[in-house]
Amino acid sequence: MGSGVAMGTTGRRELWVEEPAARRRMPDPVRTAAVRAVLIVAFTLIQAVVAVLCTLADSWLAFPMVLTSVGSTVVATWGVLDVWVTRQVWNQRNGVVSVPASTARRLRRERRAARRAARNTRRAPRAGGHTWPGRRRGRAGQLTHP
Repeated sequence: MGSGVAMGTTGRRELWVEEPAARRRMPDPVRTAAVRAVLIVAFTLIQAVVAVLCTLADSWLAFPMVLTSVGSTVVATWGVLDVWVTRQVWNQRNGVVSVPASTARRLRRERRAARRAARNTRRAPRAGGHTWPGRRRGRAGQLTHP
């Protein structure tokens, strides 16, 4: 009975279990801009609802609320665009290191050489070494007439 406690196998489940994140955490500047945008958009939505309710109630506050709702909509649009721009800038400065074009060129060149080698092995003369009469090979392996 006491040996389970000493060995740490009491049969209890842990309250908190760490799991790997599904996605990486957003960079700090982007997260800050996103939080700011969410707060501004939430405030704008609340303000729009209050403006509608004031309009329905025929309150004197309706006109100022509608005007400030329009202004808040502009600010909320700016906040959302700020998140997008901040994310793009962060990716450009600290994001994925781009591979130079010469690497891509080298890979294309290797693939082309492999295709050429495969094509040449298919075109290689058979065991008899016979080629068609009246034909000779031109440049780049093309058949030409004499």
